[in-house]
Amino acid sequence: MPIVKLRRIDLSTPSATQQLYKLRDQLRWDAEVVTPAGKKLTQAVFGEALTPARAVERICQAVRDKGLAAVLHFTEQLDKIKLKPEQIRVPAEEMAAAHAQAESEFLEVIRQIQYNVVQFQSGLLHRDAEMRVSGKHELHVRYRPMQRVGIYCPGGAAAYPSTLLMTVCPAQAAGVEEIAVCLPPTPSGAYNPRMLAVCHELGIREVYRLGGAQAIAAMAYGIEGLKPVDMIIGPGSQYVALAKKYVFGHVAIDCLAGPSEIVVVADDSAHPDYLALDMIAQAEHAPGVAILVTWYAPLLDEVAAALDKQLSRLERGDLARESLERYGALVLAPDKKEALRCVNTLAPEHLHIQTRDPEAFADDVQHAGAIFLGPFTPVALGDYAAGPSHVLPTGGTARFASGLNANDFRKRTSILRFTRNGLKEIAEDVIYMAKVEGLTAHAASVEIRANDRGPEARPKPKAVKSQVSPTNTKKSSIS
Repeated sequence: MPIVKLRRIDLSTPSATQQLYKLRDQLRWDAEVVTPAGKKLTQAVFGEALTPARAVERICQAVRDKGLAAVLHFTEQLDKIKLKPEQIRVPAEEMAAAHAQAESEFLEVIRQIQYNVVQFQSGLLHRDAEMRVSGKHELHVRYRPMQRVGIYCPGGAAAYPSTLLMTVCPAQAAGVEEIAVCLPPTPSGAYNPRMLAVCHELGIREVYRLGGAQAIAAMAYGIEGLKPVDMIIGPGSQYVALAKKYVFGHVAIDCLAGPSEIVVVADDSAHPDYLALDMIAQAEHAPGVAILVTWYAPLLDEVAAALDKQLSRLERGDLARESLERYGALVLAPDKKEALRCVNTLAPEHLHIQTRDPEAFADDVQHAGAIFLGPFTPVALGDYAAGPSHVLPTGGTARFASGLNANDFRKRTSILRFTRNGLKEIAEDVIYMAKVEGLTAHAASVEIRANDRGPEARPKPKAVKSQVSPTNTKKSSIS
């Protein structure tokens, strides 16, 4: 087996920063690259070669305008699967049967992970808050869960029950009552017994055999047999991410995620085999980005050797090797400060810190989706069972985005109540600002109240003489 060929970046060189940006952006979800296969497919489906964004736009518009017919058309054309309308929704009996046939050990693990995630996510929930100034005003913030949420779970190369857990459980912890799940109509998706068993175990009653951009559009706009949702979450292909971007504003979304990525920061105390497996674990997503950053130069060669050793032992070693060579890197920093700058530039999805004092390094990290501290906290713990969701920002978007949690499924409403005294105290400032902005009706709506003596100053209504005859007091009936 040939030695793995990872690019090496020396942060002391003038071109290092540019190389880091290129590394960060190489797998962005919005890359407008038309591959020969993609060109051939869009030519066949749309009659012309389209960029991914333009193809997604056409798909979403068609689903919005034509509903189920468009969804069935694109499922046949793009997924090469012909479905009848009655086959879109997975019957409850089919999920119950999959659950009944599932291994007891599998279900026990699912239940334990569900407990871990719900416990953690429930503890994060924002609570209603209020501020009262006696006799003047009350200010409240009230939280309510989304009513209906759509969850997309990919099912191309493999089945991902962990993604169901990491998306459904935070929504349930937030109190969402209606959850619709879309799984691609594949052996790893809606035809996978384990995926259906997990849906049944989690209490999901709406599961649809839909994949790709057409699934996102169907959840956003609604189609025959599938009511529209208020929010769409979950990872997927570039087409899924672009579709989520397209429907954003019509519905809420979680984030625009690309392929999985990890940055490992290490010093001379780190075990090379640990680091190698951390990198391979993300690379085996194929594609997956894996980067080592260190200021201890000998570690670069030690990890390169460990990668070769571990790749030769793993079932998906060839796939991981290809990802490492295309998207991975070994980065040498002149010191800890430059290593930190590198991390904040990359703003990684997963940051694993294996140094003598990982907490101190983490304190200065500004941008990361999730941070894993010390040699005994591999990213896989967060991927599968710890409690925080594994739906995280990628491609440098951790600079402004955060990982999914239960609060993302809750809406925030402000409630205000002022007394007459409270109004008078704030009125002058409000009137002034309204006039500065030229909004005279705003000012007038405050002035009339501030200058009024209140409801008791209103003239009393005149008494109205009854028109009912004393002899006609029976209630009328409707025949």
